[in-house]
Amino acid sequence: MIKVDRRILKTQEALKKAVIELMAVKNFDDITIRDISDRANVNRGTIYLHYMDKFDLLDKIIEEHINNLRELCHTASEMSFQEGNYVWFEYFADNHLFFSTMLNTKSSAYFRSQFLDLVVQEYKVEVDVTEGINQGLSEDVILQFFGAAVVGIVEWWFKNGMSVPPRVMAEQTGILLDRNF
Repeated sequence: MIKVDRRILKTQEALKKAVIELMAVKNFDDITIRDISDRANVNRGTIYLHYMDKFDLLDKIIEEHINNLRELCHTASEMSFQEGNYVWFEYFADNHLFFSTMLNTKSSAYFRSQFLDLVVQEYKVEVDVTEGINQGLSEDVILQFFGAAVVGIVEWWFKNGMSVPPRVMAEQTGILLDRNF
């Protein structure tokens, strides 16, 4: 494994944080490289050492969180839906600024699409339309229905200031998922 210089990691984290903080107060299209460099306290040229442009930076941030969620799914694959959901909701809470910004801004369509695709992929192994309560139903309809439900409840949670603790969110969404898979 290649060891990355701490200064590089620190700079990249500052840039990621800066763009998310800016998106919380400004439309992404209106954010400039200068805005990002000022917020991160780095030279404009430093951004281009790490990213092609602000779109590449945002893509990398989204990719990182989607990959982290995917990894959490694999880690939680042997858990109940409640336990697995708790892992996700804790991650959401720990990364509140990113998720609340990405799910509550005009710039959220791309992230929402990526998030929905991830949820659908992860639940695909749980769907059985050959027997049980979902017998005879379309697998695609079930996956889109529950994927949209999960993404929707996470959006609702952030829009309402995470007023329900992560543990309660995990338990209640886990119960709903257990009833249907």
